[in-house]
Amino acid sequence: MPDSEKLIERIKATFTREEFPAKSLLIKEGALAKKLFYIETGACRCWFDTDDGKEVTMNFGFEGSFVSSMETIISNEPSWYSIETLEPTIAYSIPISKFKEEKETSKELQIFFGEFVEKRLLYYQKLFVTRIKNNPEKRYHELLAQHPEIIRRVPQHYIASFLGITPVSLSRIRNRK
Repeated sequence: MPDSEKLIERIKATFTREEFPAKSLLIKEGALAKKLFYIETGACRCWFDTDDGKEVTMNFGFEGSFVSSMETIISNEPSWYSIETLEPTIAYSIPISKFKEEKETSKELQIFFGEFVEKRLLYYQKLFVTRIKNNPEKRYHELLAQHPEIIRRVPQHYIASFLGITPVSLSRIRNRK
């Protein structure tokens, strides 16, 4: 993996610094994403609407995360989900077209992106398997152990949605200790 400090320096030198208040929409479901974001401070969530109008949270992004639509980056398709900030956020952005150009000419960026995609694949496979295999209480305790920042910084109804349960069920699980 390329030196992460050098990569962060490169991002800060070549990406555009942007500040967003909470509830800012960075990517809209059903539209082509225009930018790739690197989160310096703040938090965001990735979510989609179901056919019956419910929002389902599928992921979160915090400091040091990259967020965008992989569908747009990889295959130029509209995003399958929306991304919005949960709290005031400072991010560095680059137009996806420019990112693709730089990726074509930079071996370091190709390696980084390949490793990033592999890690995301493993993350989503684990998420998929645990959603089927584990009960909600076990999923909550694993989330608490592996990602305590989510429990501290994300509203409970988004956590419940991420875990595939109702806010009432999450409240019961939290009260059991």
